[in-house]
Amino acid sequence: MSTDSEKLDEQQTVEAAPETPGAEATPQLDLAAELEKYKDLALRTRADLENYRKRAIREKEEAIRYANASLVESLVPIFDNFELGLSAARTATDPSGIVMGLDMVRKQLEDFLRDYGIEAVDAVGQTFDPNLHEAMAQEESDTVPEGTVLRQIRKGFKLKDRLIRPASVVVSKGPAQG
Repeated sequence: MSTDSEKLDEQQTVEAAPETPGAEATPQLDLAAELEKYKDLALRTRADLENYRKRAIREKEEAIRYANASLVESLVPIFDNFELGLSAARTATDPSGIVMGLDMVRKQLEDFLRDYGIEAVDAVGQTFDPNLHEAMAQEESDTVPEGTVLRQIRKGFKLKDRLIRPASVVVSKGPAQG
């Protein structure tokens, strides 16, 4: 059994144990500082992400706004030549020069379209294809089989493998009945 004096000695030893504020507080202070560091890092990362999103949206809008710049730059000289042809047509007495000038502009336009992957849809003499042609009328023909394109009213165009505009065509009904 312990005596009262032994209990008193134990109690004094426990009370006399030095309470060093740094011993227990240091891990708490370290954790608080680390927590603050990660909070700051998270806020900065969130801000960086938001800035990146805004910049990406701005760059996308700018790319869309100026996407056709090279197309327009290629088209402007053709427009210039067309205006020169019109000017010459107003003062010319010989129509053959006008026709020749317009033919040159047409050739420039064809080259321009081809350079950008745009090609005309062949229609005349082809079997009618509703994926490429738009039938505007049908006519009887003794020489052209039924379902074949007789005439093209308006050219169709494809951009690479995508149809931009169908060719407007007149389709043969075949020979006259009767």
